[in-house]
Amino acid sequence: MMEDNNEKQQGIQIDLQPEVAVGKYSNLALITHSSSDFIIDFAEALPGMPKPQVVSRLIMAPEHAKRLLAALQENVFKYEQMFGKIEIPEQSSRTATPFGPVKDEN
Repeated sequence: MMEDNNEKQQGIQIDLQPEVAVGKYSNLALITHSSSDFIIDFAEALPGMPKPQVVSRLIMAPEHAKRLLAALQENVFKYEQMFGKIEIPEQSSRTATPFGPVKDEN
């Protein structure tokens, strides 16, 4: 029997429901932590929207957050090997959105 390529890489089988498989767009991640958890809020911040809208929240143990960091580093490295360096444009101040800081209109 042939194994699925993803199954070989991951070593586990996952159940991906169609409504989750569609995914959510996010161009902003807000990360907070306590002594026992990391919380990552994924949001979309778009021009003309008064506030970024959180589309998904992940809560994980510190050990899993560190594993996620390592997996992202490995995958960014592989991506750049295949498609070229990911360039991040210079910005005058640190901002999480490509079109400048989000202003709260309240």
